[in-house]
Amino acid sequence: MFKAARLAALLLTSTTLAGCVVAIGNDGFSDDQQWEQTQKRNDSYINSIKLGASVSIIRADLGEPDYRDSFQRNGDTYDVLYYRTHHQNSDGKTTRDETTPLVFIDGHLVGYGSTAIENATS
Repeated sequence: MFKAARLAALLLTSTTLAGCVVAIGNDGFSDDQQWEQTQKRNDSYINSIKLGASVSIIRADLGEPDYRDSFQRNGDTYDVLYYRTHHQNSDGKTTRDETTPLVFIDGHLVGYGSTAIENATS
C-alpha cells in the first residue's frame, strides 16, 4: 500500500511539472533593451569607422545587416548595408528609415548615411 501511495504521488508530481518551462538566455535584457543596446552599439561603431574600411571587417564587427542592396555601375560593384541605428516606430520591426546605410565600392567603404546613398545613385 505504501508503494502504491508513493507511485501515485510521483505520477501526480510529474504530470504537474510537465507544463513548467525554464527560460534561458537573453543575457538579462528584455527585448526592448536588446534592440536599444544593438542600435546604440551600431550607431557608435558607424560614427567611428574610417572611409576605406573593408566590408568584411565591418560585417565581422556589426554582424549581418538589417537590409542589403547591391548593384554595378561602370564596372564597379556597389554594396549598401543597412544597420539599425535609431528608433522610429514601436511596431516590433526594423524598417529602412530606422537604419543607417553604409556604401561600399568594390568592398571598401566610401560613405555612410543618406548623402552617401544620393552620391552613389546619382
